[in-house]
Amino acid sequence: MTPVERATAGKLAENVMHFARLLRAAGLPVGPGRVIDCVQALEIAGPRHRDDWYWTMSAVLLSKQEHRPIFDQAFRVFWRDPKLTEKMMSLLLPKAHGRAAKPEQQSQRLTDALYAQKNPEELQSEKKEFEARLTFSSREVLSRMDFDTMSAAELAQAKQMLARLRLPLPLIRTRRFQVHPSGPRIDLRKTLKDSLREGGDVIPLVRAAPAELHPPLVVLCDISGSMNPYSRMFLHFLHAITNDRDRVTVFVFGTRLTNITRALRHRDVDVAMAKVAEAIQDWSGGTRIGASLREFNWRWSRRVLGQNACMLLVSDGLDREAGEGLGEEMERLAKSCRYLVWLNPLLRYDKFEARPAGVRAMLPHVDLFLPVHNLKSLVDLGRTLNGPLTRHSQEKRAWR
Repeated sequence: MTPVERATAGKLAENVMHFARLLRAAGLPVGPGRVIDCVQALEIAGPRHRDDWYWTMSAVLLSKQEHRPIFDQAFRVFWRDPKLTEKMMSLLLPKAHGRAAKPEQQSQRLTDALYAQKNPEELQSEKKEFEARLTFSSREVLSRMDFDTMSAAELAQAKQMLARLRLPLPLIRTRRFQVHPSGPRIDLRKTLKDSLREGGDVIPLVRAAPAELHPPLVVLCDISGSMNPYSRMFLHFLHAITNDRDRVTVFVFGTRLTNITRALRHRDVDVAMAKVAEAIQDWSGGTRIGASLREFNWRWSRRVLGQNACMLLVSDGLDREAGEGLGEEMERLAKSCRYLVWLNPLLRYDKFEARPAGVRAMLPHVDLFLPVHNLKSLVDLGRTLNGPLTRHSQEKRAWR
């Protein structure tokens, strides 16, 4: 008897309820109302094939397309996929990297949900079977793991590592002078002031050199739906550097622009993230990059982009308005700052191509085009910014 026939033989509601609990534990918004609707839909449709069973349940229980990968994996696991054991055993075998396609990576959220539904005795008996999955990650493995594939425990560990990261920027010379024992010029005002201490009999020469300061850092972070797994982790990184140094300004944008600098300055990261959530009205919504940059250029550019500021733009470049007016705003933004660095999580793909209109409009105006999808990419970002930067970097020309 197939799983569908066993479920329809008197345990339909119970099986659907347990399956909904698994999806809810994996992070999908499945409430009691959808469970009841799913049971009624299955009773009306009366599916006898696995495909009918799958499409009927997915039509009722899914609300967003990005939830489908987790739903597919949960469906195969819960309804006894006959090839599940083979897939789990293949994780224990050594891998030979070749031209073949990579196997599908199981969502860690689903693995955590499966563990949460088992008692300690079952967990101990199945420990060896699932030990090949990412139930434990060393520091090196965690630093290379994509934020979108991390479990709740791994995300917590990654946040602790982000709290210790710093973003060093190279010192730049300013027009102001400060006292320096081997400075190239003499500070007359300081020299005359110090000579008064000796009654004017002795005039010690005080030398000065150009002062060197870290440039201001301005961040524009995309918080649309496609950027959700990465923008949340990047905000934790911004909280660390905001409390580590001064002159850091942070904006987020989806369909509108929001200044969250004051919220991030709270020392407690949990309180800071709560304040950020209260300030943002368009989290995980659409993306209007052109309109957001236009608002920043007109309202904030002259306030925060002075003194050779460095600009970080965190976005995947997928614009709802198909890049309308985006090129002009990017050009003005690039001319207002010292360096414009674009951090794009899509660069984690080896075959990334600048095909979307928004990406093509933005790319000619950036100085650095770098990935940001794991801890290692953030460490590499600090090393890159701490080195010599030019307006015509090889990274930008390679993606034109």
